[in-house]
Amino acid sequence: MHQRTTAPTSPTEPTAAPPTGRRRLTRKALLGAAALGVVTALLTPVQAGAATSAAEPAKAGAATPLAANGQLRVCGLQLCNASGQAIALNGMSTHGTQWYAQCVTDGSLNALAQDWRADVLRVSTYVQEGGYETDPAGFTARAQKFIDAAHARGMYAVIDWHMLSPGDPNANLARAKTFFTAMAKKYKDHPGVLYEIANEPSGVSWSAIKSYSEQIIPVIRAQDPDAVVLVGTRAWSSFGVSEGSNESEVVNNPVRASNIMYTFHFYAASHREAYLATLDRASDRLPVFVTEFGTQNYAGEGANDFAMSQRYLDLMKRKKISWTNWNYSDDHRSGAVFKTGTCSGTNWTGTGVLKEAGVWIRERIRQ
Repeated sequence: MHQRTTAPTSPTEPTAAPPTGRRRLTRKALLGAAALGVVTALLTPVQAGAATSAAEPAKAGAATPLAANGQLRVCGLQLCNASGQAIALNGMSTHGTQWYAQCVTDGSLNALAQDWRADVLRVSTYVQEGGYETDPAGFTARAQKFIDAAHARGMYAVIDWHMLSPGDPNANLARAKTFFTAMAKKYKDHPGVLYEIANEPSGVSWSAIKSYSEQIIPVIRAQDPDAVVLVGTRAWSSFGVSEGSNESEVVNNPVRASNIMYTFHFYAASHREAYLATLDRASDRLPVFVTEFGTQNYAGEGANDFAMSQRYLDLMKRKKISWTNWNYSDDHRSGAVFKTGTCSGTNWTGTGVLKEAGVWIRERIRQ
């Protein structure tokens, strides 16, 4: 689905040092801290760009998404909160953190949590394209800083292992085991994470993706038995539609694990009726989380198709399907929500800094 055609022109931020001296709290204790508005003091937010302000607390009397919902789990076909109530998370995905770390700042995350009223931040760690494979420790630390910053603002975080090319997730199996071991060790007592283990598999069979998943999920479960795991599907997480298949291969041969959901990605200007129908059918049989979508074409660029996008959002709202939109950056493509150059400044709130797609998706997250 989202396939990069040319590298971005923005400079890569230097690798952040790993956090030190952070004490571990139980999931229950962290939830209590969030409810009291003191998570900021426990989890130091990232300093990734020009903005240097601290996390802003939730408005008086308003519980954050994390404090209100607590530990998530899959119940039937739905994502449910700690009380067993079906919920849907809405939020944004970062761009690749090797390119756009400067867009994930105290100021931008304050805006996402308070002005946009987002529930969730998807932190996208590319494996190739100048990402994780070039500096595993550095990119792990960077992802953790962004996750901690989301938590400090009461948002959930999707830990996205952004494999794209090669399309077979098994090509990076050893790296994925190392990455998710580190992540699960750090967040095993925190209720605010979901693990997305394969962004967009392509050119590979469902059986190969299933085999990969059944090797990675135990690595996570060995450290973190409670968190929801998100499993990528064939053909750029389209349930196989982009390669001539459909969701039946997953329905008939599901991953042998509990508390998991399957991911679906779409770009509304490219992915029309067949994809919408697939999402509708699949979500009748499987728990689904739309971890990436755009209002443009499959490359995240070109004209926006808001009418088709709204049809997808209406379906996801009706069926309580969670989603994160691509992407929270100032990349020159139309799919980046901020106008080019925004991430070099300090103003993140309102609509003046947003492209057309940004204005549209911000309004829908705020609803």
